[in-house]
Amino acid sequence: MFDIFKNRLEITGILTTITALRISARCSTEPIGRDLPVIKDALGQPLIPGSSFKGALRSRLESFLRGIDDKFAANPAIESEWSITKDRMNGENGIKKEVDKELEGYPEEERAAKEDQLLTDKIINETDLTSRLFGSPWIASKFQVRDLIVLPDTWFGQYQERDGVSIDRDTETAVDGQLYDFQVVPAGTQFEFRAVVENAEDWELGLLMIALHQFKIEQIALGGGRSRGLGVVKLEIDKMRWVDVEDNPQFLLQYLQKLVMADETAYEDAAEYKDEWVNQLIDYLNKQIPQKATNQTTP
Repeated sequence: MFDIFKNRLEITGILTTITALRISARCSTEPIGRDLPVIKDALGQPLIPGSSFKGALRSRLESFLRGIDDKFAANPAIESEWSITKDRMNGENGIKKEVDKELEGYPEEERAAKEDQLLTDKIINETDLTSRLFGSPWIASKFQVRDLIVLPDTWFGQYQERDGVSIDRDTETAVDGQLYDFQVVPAGTQFEFRAVVENAEDWELGLLMIALHQFKIEQIALGGGRSRGLGVVKLEIDKMRWVDVEDNPQFLLQYLQKLVMADETAYEDAAEYKDEWVNQLIDYLNKQIPQKATNQTTP
């Protein structure tokens, strides 16, 4: 999927905490620290890991896709629910064995060149839709999110300290000795958002547009304490820069030249493509639904 550069979408924006945010580090590195400190960068400033943002985004998309067909989204946390398990990949009747058998039909001098393409095609064909965009043990992710760094003008160098306590489920009272404290990033703090997608299909970009819109309308919370109202955030996209050079070597050369020269015309404004990508997604899913229904009813 990545052996030839085809397209690239760069997304930048601002993520604002609507309520306080708690993404906890494992333990405090301070001599007298909080029980649950927030993740900080090397300068002690708040940080939102790109993996936290991406994981929340993927989880929301998976729930949507499973509502259409549970085969559209595998559970990355449970191997038995992967679209391609280790046994399906490496087992006696696995994908690799199938590729080896198919290679026998090619002249020996062509097998090395064909092996990678046959293996890639089989993996993609059996991979669920979210994993094709976000990655799996067998496919690299097309979507990358940088760690979100705080905008200094929106953070005043302090964290809020809050207390928590464990509740006994039988007596519904506080458990002795189970009081703890934790840090949160104050509401109104802003973080710089930067993401990149490469070599994505139009319908995959439509999937991403739907997911990012969920952050725009404050429907995805981040971090811990979400049942308490923590972690509500809002994403405002500033720019979406797009370039598509597939099957156009001359245009690729022009793009690379402009990129080095910091020429903004190297990219197009992707805002005009957003609706088209979403429509491509809906068309793609509509085509998949009847096909799956037919497969399920065929004896």
